[in-house]
Amino acid sequence: MPNLEHPAYPADALLQLESLVPCRESQVSLLLSIFGERQQFSFPSIFIYGHTSSGKTYVMQTLLNTLQLPHVFVNCVEYFTSRLLLEEILFQLQSCSSEAEQTSHVPCDNFNDFVRLFKQAVASQELQDQTLYIVLDRAEQLREMEANILPVFLRLQELTDRNVTVVLLSEIVWELFRPNTGCFEPFTLYFPDYSIGHLQKILSQNHPPEYSADFYAAYINILLGVFYMVCRDLRELQHLAALNFSKYCEPVVRGEANERDTRKLWKNIEPHLKKAMQTVYLREISSSQWERLQRDDGEPGQLKGLSAHTHVELPYYSKFLLIAAYLASYNPVRTDKRFFLKHHGKVRKTNFMKKHEKTSNHLLGPKPFPLDRLLAILYSIVDKRVSPTANIFSQITSLVTLQLLSIVGHNDQLDGPRYKCTVSLDFIRAIAR
Repeated sequence: MPNLEHPAYPADALLQLESLVPCRESQVSLLLSIFGERQQFSFPSIFIYGHTSSGKTYVMQTLLNTLQLPHVFVNCVEYFTSRLLLEEILFQLQSCSSEAEQTSHVPCDNFNDFVRLFKQAVASQELQDQTLYIVLDRAEQLREMEANILPVFLRLQELTDRNVTVVLLSEIVWELFRPNTGCFEPFTLYFPDYSIGHLQKILSQNHPPEYSADFYAAYINILLGVFYMVCRDLRELQHLAALNFSKYCEPVVRGEANERDTRKLWKNIEPHLKKAMQTVYLREISSSQWERLQRDDGEPGQLKGLSAHTHVELPYYSKFLLIAAYLASYNPVRTDKRFFLKHHGKVRKTNFMKKHEKTSNHLLGPKPFPLDRLLAILYSIVDKRVSPTANIFSQITSLVTLQLLSIVGHNDQLDGPRYKCTVSLDFIRAIAR
C-alpha cells in the first residue's frame, strides 16, 4: 500500500515520488497536506530546517519537479545580495510562464519594484490558477542582507495578493532568524538526520547491475559499521561507498571467494577502510589518486603536499615564523649557534652526542622560548633581510589566535612574552615543503 496519498495528484506521480524520496515519506506527506490542491491558497511561508545532508533540498526539488508544480528555486549563497536575489526570482518567473517573452534580467532595486514586477510576471492565466512556490535554499544568508528582506518574504502572499508560498531551507533553527521587532511566523518543519537503517536502505539502492543486491547490501553494512560513528553525511558515505567498492570485489573477481564469503571479503577491505578513515570529509586526494594508492598498497601520506590536515594557507612570513617557532621549541638554546651561524667554531661531537642521545626532544614536548630568540632564528632562515615591523608582530599574534602558537605565562611579564609551538612535525614538514 503506498504511503503517499492525495486526491489532488495522480496516483502514478505519487508512487514515483515515493520511490525517489526513500525514508522521507512522512515529511513529504505533511508537505502535501500543507500545499493542498493546486488552485488552493497554501500557507504563506514554510521554514524547513535540519542538519546538512538531511535531504531538505533534494526532497523539495524532487517534490516540485515530479508533481510539476510551478516554482522558483534560488540558492542564497550564489545570489548573495538582495538585488541579485530579487532579479533572479523575477528572471526565473519568466520561464515559468509560457505566455511571457524571454527577456534579460529586469533591474530591481527595492521591494516596491519587486512587488510591482512580481504581479506583472504572474499575470498569466497559467500562474494565477495554481500556487507558485519560491524556494530559498541556504536561507541563513538572508540574515546578512537588509533587515526588511526576511519579513517581506514571509508576508509576500499578503503584499502581492497572489497565490504564492515562500519556502525557506536552512541548517539553523528559526529562533536564530526571528527579528527583534517581530515578524510573521512561518510554518516550521524539521528534517531529522538519517538513522543507520535509513542510510543502509538509501545506499543499497545504488548497487551495480553486475552484482546482486544482497552482495552490495552486505558491503554497505560493513561500510556503515566502520564509518557511522564518525560520519553521518549521506553524500560523504555515497562517495566512500563508490570509492572502495572495487577493492571489496577483488577476491570475487580473482576467484578467491564467492559473494557469500563475507569473512574473506572483510579481511581484504579492512586495511583500506582504515586508510579511508583518515581522510573522511577532507578530500585530501582525488579519486584516481586514491585508487592508484590502493593498487600500490601505499600510504596516503606518500603523496607530497596533499595532506589537508597538515597544510594551512598562511601568509608568507607567518610560515617562516611558524618554522622558526618549531625550531626554537624543539632545539636546545646551546645548538642555535651551531645551526644558524656560518662561522660557529668547533663543536666537540662526543660530549654533545652523548647528551643528545639520552632522550629525544620530540618525546619531551615543546619548550617555551622568548620572542627575541624567535626573531633571531627567523632572520637566519629567511633569505632576504626582514625588518622587525608591526606586520611581523601582528602575524605572531595571529598565529597565537589560530592556536598554532601558545603564550606561556602572563602577557604583563617585564622580560617579554614567551611562546611555545603547538603544531606537529608533519605540519611543519608540509609548510616547509
